[in-house]
Amino acid sequence: MVNITEKIKEIEEEMKRTQKNKATEYHLGLLKGKLARYRAQLLEPGPGAGAAGGTGFDVSKSGDARIALVGFPSVGKSTFLSKITRTKSIVAAYAFTTLTAIPGVLEYGGAEIQVLDLPGIIEGASEGKGRGRQVISAAKTSDMIVMILDATKRAEQRALLEAELEAVGIRLNREAPNIYLKQKKAGGMKITFQAPPRNLDEKMLYNILRDYKMLNCEVLVRDENATVDDLIDVIMKDHRKYIKCLYVYNKVDSIGLEHLDTLAREPYTAVMSCELDLGVTEVVDKCWEMLQLIRVYTKRKGIDPDFSEALIVRTGSTIEDVCDQVHRTLKDTFKYALVWGASARHVPQRVGLAHVVADEDVVSIIAK
Repeated sequence: MVNITEKIKEIEEEMKRTQKNKATEYHLGLLKGKLARYRAQLLEPGPGAGAAGGTGFDVSKSGDARIALVGFPSVGKSTFLSKITRTKSIVAAYAFTTLTAIPGVLEYGGAEIQVLDLPGIIEGASEGKGRGRQVISAAKTSDMIVMILDATKRAEQRALLEAELEAVGIRLNREAPNIYLKQKKAGGMKITFQAPPRNLDEKMLYNILRDYKMLNCEVLVRDENATVDDLIDVIMKDHRKYIKCLYVYNKVDSIGLEHLDTLAREPYTAVMSCELDLGVTEVVDKCWEMLQLIRVYTKRKGIDPDFSEALIVRTGSTIEDVCDQVHRTLKDTFKYALVWGASARHVPQRVGLAHVVADEDVVSIIAK
């Protein structure tokens, strides 16, 4: 493990020393590929490498979604968890109060959302310092990250946290690169560009793929703005996670109105003061919007729908997904469904399994 850490340091130092220009772009591309491999080995060691988890970190996923609270020590994560759930995480005015992952349940709109209060991340977490590996592993299993930041501290804190998460393959508020890659048993490399690329060429792709020992593969780059980092992310897709992130600035009662207004206008951002209980509800509302969960109510023939209990599904879900939520075998006897609500053209509309439901639709499943 120490050897891998040293290799990472050496590559990082070499990248800092190397000037970025046309002559060095291939060399830098190979260094980025090696760096990504070593970081994956460091944070996700193979079998027999010893347990990476710690007490309280093996929290089983439950509820309709999972949110991870990430931030430096003493920014208010534990206080926020206590405000939005019935869980009482230890709160104190000194660093590293939380030493394990503390789970809580947020009830919202008929959904149960698991919220994990993770120990504070420190610089170097991506290299396994502190309890970085456990924190990051838990964050990767989440549907959303809420990054708690101290509004009274310098702006660099956000950049440092983003860099730590980026280094371990967590991509915040981004989509997977539009690059198709398929390994083959033979036939060599076939590299195709859908449009003339601005940041890549065939030689660069060939060198990076060869360095990863992917000598037989098919590559189609669909995005003209794709970069070397995008290609590496596609190659390392098993070690990458694309997660929505809400940046939440706490302690805004201690800053000026001009600074507060600037923070509040940033994308994917919310502001609050846990101490004064200001903006906490708005943060929860934004979490619900970003999770893109919708509520579907079921109805039996001749009986009014039960609006006290909803099925929670993702935006874009179909009647087939609703059937799976009710019971896995339900679609085997499915005949058709009747839908009342925003997704129906008329009320009720008779639909099939492929019909996409909307928030607060009422659905009646008719079996054969």
